[in-house]
Amino acid sequence: MAWKMTVTRNVLEHLVAHFEQPAFIESDPISIPHAFDDPRDQEVIGFYAALLAWGRRDIVLKKMADLCERMDYRPYRFVRDFHRGTRAHQLEGFKHRTFQPEDAYWLTLMLSRALAIYGTMEDLFAEHLPPDSPDVGPALEGVYHTLISRAPEAPLRVRKHIARPSSGSACKRLNMYLRWMVRSGPVDLGIWKRISPRQLLLPLDVHVERTARSWGLLRRKQNDWKAVQELTRACRAYAAEDPARYDFALFGASIYGLPEGISSPGRMA
Repeated sequence: MAWKMTVTRNVLEHLVAHFEQPAFIESDPISIPHAFDDPRDQEVIGFYAALLAWGRRDIVLKKMADLCERMDYRPYRFVRDFHRGTRAHQLEGFKHRTFQPEDAYWLTLMLSRALAIYGTMEDLFAEHLPPDSPDVGPALEGVYHTLISRAPEAPLRVRKHIARPSSGSACKRLNMYLRWMVRSGPVDLGIWKRISPRQLLLPLDVHVERTARSWGLLRRKQNDWKAVQELTRACRAYAAEDPARYDFALFGASIYGLPEGISSPGRMA
């Protein structure tokens, strides 16, 4: 029997309405950029929050609270001025899982040098994205090469923290970051205007892929860049202008379970 989607748009929309609520923010890494008022601070600290969002969420939030304090609660100013060499000591000892102090130093230096050219994180990403691009892939690829080129003397280990499509990576954390910055809603910040929500890709983590496969939205076995594109194409069939909205439905259903009145669509193989 041919593979087909077994979840309806009405079910997905019901789940989005259920899970995309302000209450989602408090225990999620997106709470970090929400704590700032200046969009420049939000986009800078949001980049770190997304890159470090792996492992237990309570630990991620504690690590990010530590990083915000180290940045004097002015992340944009801290990163912008970092290349001048007066703030490096403030990152000494900061680590999270495989993200070590030298990674924090070099990534911040790369970002500082990039901001000296582009001014804002939005312009850094948008300058690498053609307006007619179907998705944000070129932006992710361009940002990777831009950051790496800003500090060619950096150890190779730093590069593993900056995902790019050409490596086959699903770029989950960066796609999540872009969702935060581009989409408007009760959870996402929606502070960027140079990238369209229609160009966003779903962040593919273990929770999303499990639900997506169960509901016939994803057939590819590997959790890679092609799988991200496949899943997003399926979601565009229901919401062409905002496919990433269904991240809330897929992630929420896997983490919290289906709300009362919604039964699992199952899978047709």
